[in-house]
Amino acid sequence: MTEPARDELPDEISDLLVEIDAFIEAEIKPLEEADDNARFLDHRREHSRTDFEAGGIPSREWEDLLEQAMARADRAGLWRYPLPAELGGRDGTNLGMAVVREHLARRGIGLHNDPQSEISIVGNFPTVILMHEFGSPKQRERFLEPALRREVALAFGLTEPNHGSDATYLETTARRDGSEWVIDGVKRFNSGMHRASHDLVFARTSGSPGEALGITAFIVPRDAPGLEIEFYWWTFNMPTDHAEVSLRGVRVGDDAILGELHRGLELAQRFVHENRIRQAASSLGAAAFCIDEAVKWARDRCVWGKPLWRNQAIQFPLAELWTECELVRGLVRRTAAELDRRHHMEVSHLVAMANYRANRLACDAADRAMQTCGGIGYTRHMPFEHIYRHHRRYRITEGAEEIQLRKVGYELFAGTGQGPQSDASFQARAKADQ
Repeated sequence: MTEPARDELPDEISDLLVEIDAFIEAEIKPLEEADDNARFLDHRREHSRTDFEAGGIPSREWEDLLEQAMARADRAGLWRYPLPAELGGRDGTNLGMAVVREHLARRGIGLHNDPQSEISIVGNFPTVILMHEFGSPKQRERFLEPALRREVALAFGLTEPNHGSDATYLETTARRDGSEWVIDGVKRFNSGMHRASHDLVFARTSGSPGEALGITAFIVPRDAPGLEIEFYWWTFNMPTDHAEVSLRGVRVGDDAILGELHRGLELAQRFVHENRIRQAASSLGAAAFCIDEAVKWARDRCVWGKPLWRNQAIQFPLAELWTECELVRGLVRRTAAELDRRHHMEVSHLVAMANYRANRLACDAADRAMQTCGGIGYTRHMPFEHIYRHHRRYRITEGAEEIQLRKVGYELFAGTGQGPQSDASFQARAKADQ
């Protein structure tokens, strides 16, 4: 596959890609090659990364290596690229991040961009953005810069045993008791708890099940009495950081509320929209990488006295995937650019389109590359199983692809074609159509 034309991009984004590539060659590749760090990236990767004795969480050695890569990127001025200048960033755009995430994923597996940990030399900071936009002055002082120095970390507790995408029906509650709130409930797939200092817990504080209003986001200390990590879910992709967390009589004050009381789902929407378009870009890059590798193999491999690629059974599926990459790239970049111009809720249907199509594309491309390369493609000595396992989750997490399609369907039938409507009548119609 040919690389996307850089002359179609703003100069600052094209220059950034050149800067990133030079940094990877100068700083990241030598780190990968030092000692036996290859064990985290080659066929031994899953076992080297996982602390099986500690419930399947990431090993300390693996996270220390990721920390070294992030620290080098931070010193080079790359890691904070998407953040505002006041936080040490470059005021990076959503379009810039989409291009960068695709570019990094297309380079394949490495410390520059790891799909399993979702850590990259150009960082993604959803909880930092939430704190910056919704936090009080004291909260920002306490969490912003310390989080960027990796001294504190905020996990994300929205999903529950009985509720995933139907978050308005969550059963965790917080009730007022004097000057405090008492939280009771259970969170599932509570990501990031193994290294978190605090957990962002969403709980119903008013209203009825199914109502968007009445849910509040609380910053709960990891060591708060009554908060317990019961276990970590072992998943298709390992290691795991997806905890089952119980909250029994956990007490916090008003200063623990992030954003407005009863309006916590606004934070969740802000979180997922930014993440979804960046997931889509990463999936697009991973798909392109898989196609690149399959094409290389088919060119070099000879069967029945001729190159494998001469067979149309090999050519046509990869040609279709290449076509899909070109189409999805246009949608991802258009959507990212729209996010830079408009409120994220106005383009949530475009985010949904890009997300579900790109995530499915990554899985299809990894599967086809595996098939093209045959038995060797099926081994862990090639990267396709790793890519498939880690991108497969994006078709479920942060809104399953069925949820993305539902968003698109609402816009198609109940909206205006210009983006989801915020007025009460549209919300009532959408609710009735469920």
